[in-house]
Amino acid sequence: MGDFREWRGHRPFAGGLLLVLGGTEILLTMKAPLPVILKIGMQGLAGYLLPSLMVLCGLLILFNPSQRLFYSILGIMLSLGTWLTSNIGGFIVGLLMGAVGSTLAFGWLPDQEPRVKRSRSAKRAEKHAAEIG
Repeated sequence: MGDFREWRGHRPFAGGLLLVLGGTEILLTMKAPLPVILKIGMQGLAGYLLPSLMVLCGLLILFNPSQRLFYSILGIMLSLGTWLTSNIGGFIVGLLMGAVGSTLAFGWLPDQEPRVKRSRSAKRAEKHAAEIG
């Protein structure tokens, strides 16, 4: 478990995961046997290509975080493109997950110090106060 936590800490994990889940959700709504499925915009290849590329960009963000800026920009453009090609972006859910994931990946800073839990920072403050006074 510790190895996974360390691996996850060195990449924009939440952003990549949301982008993968958004693309997957859009692909699933394209295949869903629902009578409510909307067929707006281009049919055929583009409806499946854009969410598939979203999944690919999310995986590349996870496994190649050094190129996260390019993949996240591509991911946001693909997410917004699904509005026209894939059931209004997977009934808006997949579109939002892809857009939020892309922005999280874009904003991730690799050299930032890991956050300390509030309980640990409170203990450090108490310890520091005891040393001073």
